[in-house]
Amino acid sequence: MLNITSQVSADTRASAENIPLEVLQATQPLVMRGLVQHWPVVKASRQSPSQAADYLRRYYQGKPVVVSVGKPEIDGRVFYNATFTDFNYESHKVNLNQLLDKLLLHLKDEKPPTLYMGSTVVDDWLPGLRQENDLALQSLSPRVGIWLGNKNRIAAHWDLPTNIACTVAGHRRVTLFPPDQLENLYPGPLTWAPGGQAISLVDFHQPDYTQFPKFKEALAHAQIVELHPGDALLIPSMWWHHVESLAPFNILINYWWRDVPQYMGTPMNVLHHALLTLRDLPAEQRKVWQEIFTHYIFEHNGQTHDHIPEHAQGVLGEMDEDKARKLRAFLLSQLNR
Repeated sequence: MLNITSQVSADTRASAENIPLEVLQATQPLVMRGLVQHWPVVKASRQSPSQAADYLRRYYQGKPVVVSVGKPEIDGRVFYNATFTDFNYESHKVNLNQLLDKLLLHLKDEKPPTLYMGSTVVDDWLPGLRQENDLALQSLSPRVGIWLGNKNRIAAHWDLPTNIACTVAGHRRVTLFPPDQLENLYPGPLTWAPGGQAISLVDFHQPDYTQFPKFKEALAHAQIVELHPGDALLIPSMWWHHVESLAPFNILINYWWRDVPQYMGTPMNVLHHALLTLRDLPAEQRKVWQEIFTHYIFEHNGQTHDHIPEHAQGVLGEMDEDKARKLRAFLLSQLNR
């Protein structure tokens, strides 16, 4: 196991009904102990896994869920296979009741198969659950997901949205790294990864420092926290996080949101397009484009375009939904030429 001494800072100001703005805008991880301990689903989980399962069944209406199933020998690590030709698990669409039954069946197994349901939209699959189990974040229009499984390890990765992850059942250990540790975490493929997001290729249980020597530097910047039912963790946008579910039955509900309108799109599209158009240019041309991006994007201010009449600024001016729609249409026309 990794030897990490830096603990995630705790915040005691928040409640489920009132999370201060400075918490929501935090740029460092924050743990909020007992934030959702009053949720009925958390209370049910504290009674037993079967009671937690029965609580979820109340709201389930039969829509199939996607479950990752791995053999016992993967030891819960959701990852690639040994040859990087496939993943080390299979995905199946099943009835949620079947998944719950399977999890309860294997509660006492020493080496159970890995069963893992990733982010599943609560309102679509468990309508009504949030009436009594929710955070007062309506103004942020968050995407609220539920995660369910037994013991598993989700490789370190980052997400674009800010995240509040609420432990409902079980026990989790989360190891976090700031965004500037990307190089030291050895990310894998961009467009083909478990969960669709590039992951660190380092096995946190058995790190290979010969293959991944810079990982030692990443550990010097790591923070760790253990979460129990009722606890919540704020993970700022772009922070790397490695998540271990340590109990035979685990439920997590999380809230994802971005600080810009939905019509702004995702920067990942820009990265993919840059790989197609910029990365393989001659070095001098790349340097020129770096300056152009610095001018228009990374050091953008009013002086970038204030010499242009406002009515003629086009996409250089303040972005709105109409401009975003027209710009997206323009990009599609260019990509399809």
